[in-house]
Amino acid sequence: MDARTVLSELRAGRPPSSEGLAWFASALADGRVSDAQAGAFAMGLCRTGLDDAGRVALTLAMRDSGDRLSWDLPGPVVDKHSTGGIGDCVSLALAPMLAACGAHVPMISGRGLGHTGGTLDKLEAIPGLSTEVSEERFRAIVGDLGCAIVSATGDLAPADRRLYAVRDVTATVESVDLITASILSKKLAAGLEALVLDVKVGSGAFMASAEEAEALASALVSTARGAGCPAAALISDMDAPLAPSLGNALEVAEIMRLLAGPIPPGLERLADLTVALGGRLLTLCGMVASREEGEGRLREVLENGQAAELFGQMTAALGGPVDFVEHWRDRLPRAPVLREVPALEDGFVTAMDGRALGMAVVRLGGGRMRDGDRVDPSVGLSRVAQLGDRVGPGAPLALVHAANDDAAARAIDAVQAAITLGDTAPERRPLILRSL
Repeated sequence: MDARTVLSELRAGRPPSSEGLAWFASALADGRVSDAQAGAFAMGLCRTGLDDAGRVALTLAMRDSGDRLSWDLPGPVVDKHSTGGIGDCVSLALAPMLAACGAHVPMISGRGLGHTGGTLDKLEAIPGLSTEVSEERFRAIVGDLGCAIVSATGDLAPADRRLYAVRDVTATVESVDLITASILSKKLAAGLEALVLDVKVGSGAFMASAEEAEALASALVSTARGAGCPAAALISDMDAPLAPSLGNALEVAEIMRLLAGPIPPGLERLADLTVALGGRLLTLCGMVASREEGEGRLREVLENGQAAELFGQMTAALGGPVDFVEHWRDRLPRAPVLREVPALEDGFVTAMDGRALGMAVVRLGGGRMRDGDRVDPSVGLSRVAQLGDRVGPGAPLALVHAANDDAAARAIDAVQAAITLGDTAPERRPLILRSL
């Protein structure tokens, strides 16, 4: 087997064999194929596509291109993955909630991508905290506390890291087959016993249409199950931010408000989605007999403070302040400039351009315009109006947190352009659109 053989099959419009896919994944990891050949491979798969067996074969080959974790723990090993949205800080709350229920969550997460925030960037807004830890330390935290949120090592699914870099510059990022293999190869390499997937659809998601979201959710679930990992997916609404804040430290603040209980106004949808995802996961791994029982246990650990206590222990174990849960308001960084975003007219919020809102935060410095950019954890948007809210005099669209006045002015313009007002409140669609 060699690269020319695999690429010749793709050029002829035929998907490679399982053996060909396995060889190419291995060659991506050890450098036997060039960037040009990797780009041709990605483009070829975009054009030919893969069937269910092909997706499983590619996913397993990419999983096996590097290290694989295994666990010997008293409870099931589980995780959750989101396809990305704005104001989506579910992972920060869900990991300690699941751990408080007796599950173990070795959550290997990513940084901000495009207009969406990244779990690692949000967590590292906590002073002193680092998500880059050794495998030994990772195992110790998961074993002791039940959860840890960390970055992937270079030895985990290296074929995906190489292929993703090529996809980013060859306009092949949006291939369902390649997205599926990319997500699952890393998750399966972490040694999971169950996985729940949050596939988002709407103006703030990568998948803008319900058809695209359903195709991806179906591919993810069938491929994970085909690879031997019980999996389920929820397709959730992302036509508006999930939480009323966008930005790293600001989203951590929302999580602390949620974990303090009871659920404060404005965080109901965040809480509902977190509980729904966790309930499916506890059912998948056999810890509860029904989704309703799982959701009840999760709400209990949220309300009785167990999840908050575990969150504090986890962040301290990663280098954060030992008193963060008690004094998070004093510990999180704050932007020096705060400016309200005035509504240009009186009316109801009828539509929001989620991608534009996300990019407004990126341009404030809360994300990366290019690889290697420094992220300012303090900037972003808070008190963002939601669909159906009445705005006008005395009711601004949002509050901008900026590093300087010029950046704040640009963000105000961007938020005003991203939010549409009308005379009638819209009918908001359900938070969870479909379960698979």
